[in-house]
Amino acid sequence: MVLIITLAVFIAIALFAWALLTYFFGGRSEIQERLDKLSPETGVSIERRGKTPQLDKTLGALGSKVPLSPKEHSKYARMLVAAGFRKEHVYPFMGSKIAMTVLLPLLYPIYLVMTTLQGETFREALFRSQPLLITITLAIVGFLLPSYWLYHVKNKRQTQIFHTLPDIHDLLTVCVEAGLSLDAAMIRVTETPQFEKDPLAQEIRIASRETRAGKPRMDALKDMAERTMVDDVKSFVIMLAQTEKFGTSLGQSLRVHAESLRTKRRQLAEEAAAKTTIKLVFPLALFIFPALLVVMLGSALIQVLTIFD
Repeated sequence: MVLIITLAVFIAIALFAWALLTYFFGGRSEIQERLDKLSPETGVSIERRGKTPQLDKTLGALGSKVPLSPKEHSKYARMLVAAGFRKEHVYPFMGSKIAMTVLLPLLYPIYLVMTTLQGETFREALFRSQPLLITITLAIVGFLLPSYWLYHVKNKRQTQIFHTLPDIHDLLTVCVEAGLSLDAAMIRVTETPQFEKDPLAQEIRIASRETRAGKPRMDALKDMAERTMVDDVKSFVIMLAQTEKFGTSLGQSLRVHAESLRTKRRQLAEEAAAKTTIKLVFPLALFIFPALLVVMLGSALIQVLTIFD
């Protein structure tokens, strides 16, 4: 009897604790979260655009002092847009180049102050040939460093777009063959959680908003291709324009184009794998072969030397 009462009390306390934990810390189920996402929102929230940070204002004012030709301004604006930034960030970008050019060389005089040689003043150490050469080198590196960073970000974003495009093709094909129009299919693809933060989905979302605002669809898609600066996106837009012009099957065109993109991606992977054997020659010749020669011929060489001794 005592055992039954103890077991009943234990079960009651465990159920009470489980209920409290579920009430305070237990989240909603995945099904409930999906239903909440599908349900229409009751109100529309309008977000005010935040103020420009003071650092951007300072860098923009500094970069506006740099004389830029229209060609250079257009080049930097295109690179910034392809990297995921706005074209208005050209002057803050130029300001960052000037700031890095000035601030990076200041690190070396600070280093000289902290490690001045004995019997040599800071002025003498600063105006030697080697510190001047290092300072000039740091100034050049500081000027080129933002451009290298921007080039790296742009290439990384373009690579991500290239690898995402076939998957988005497949989703567009499924949506179009299910009966949706191209505009509705593009909107549906951008709402997929898999592509929530994908750069290509963001560009498609921008093109869809421009289309709903009254801009022709092909013009919005061409602008998207120009923003991304990816050849495969340009071919995708050209394919859509030809399909709309000649009235061919959109689903079949999307399927064929997606297959060609996958073939191209597979060929690039095979090309990279074929280059691996050539790239392995240098580490093999510099690191592996000398170690093997020492292991294989070391003992024989020692025995030969002992014979002559």
